[in-house]
Amino acid sequence: MKQIRVLIIEDDFRVAEINKQFIETMEGFEVCGTALTIHEGKTKLLETTPDLVLLDVYFPDGNGIEMIRYIRNHHKNTDIILITAAKELKTVQEAIRGGVIDYIIKPVMLDRFQRTLLKYADYWKKLKSIPDDVNQENVDALLNSISKDSKAEIEMPKGIDPLTLEKIQDRIIMYKNKGVTAEVLGKDVGISRTTARRYLEYMVSNGIITAELSYGQVGRPERVYKTTKS
Repeated sequence: MKQIRVLIIEDDFRVAEINKQFIETMEGFEVCGTALTIHEGKTKLLETTPDLVLLDVYFPDGNGIEMIRYIRNHHKNTDIILITAAKELKTVQEAIRGGVIDYIIKPVMLDRFQRTLLKYADYWKKLKSIPDDVNQENVDALLNSISKDSKAEIEMPKGIDPLTLEKIQDRIIMYKNKGVTAEVLGKDVGISRTTARRYLEYMVSNGIITAELSYGQVGRPERVYKTTKS
């Protein structure tokens, strides 16, 4: 089956990169583009014709709620998931009325993000399998695939704080292909080596980063953690 094409419209390049890396670990998804402004987002919509847009609210050149209306008017086959720090009830209400698939409040918890993508993939699969002339059972199946919790839901382990996790995700991108050890990252972020390793291993288990052994001239080999994408 065709991959679900995702366009990320997010003004923070670090968040956009983290989301891109995570999405590309999910089977059935591919990132077809990223945009850091509303203007660039409109251009990328025309160039890439995505199935799904991950959209923020706050941009230097516009507003995500207005972008929802633009997408609904000009790209009717594109679905939207809002990922934002906006917590105002009015914003949430306008987003829901605009037809967003989901509304995720930053900082994003990885398990919450994963559940949303899995539910959307289930919806997408059902959408492609039903006839054009639908019956009530078809409609119920589509609506239930969006509203229900995925069976693949993963609980965030105890000891993993979402704010600390987001901080570590932001920092590890800066090391790129060189990679980083738990000790170095811990000093960089301001946490112990043991705590840093716990978060890094959690990210490895979710496929966001990789780990490999580095053999130095002396001492034990160390685990070096790297982003999954260059």
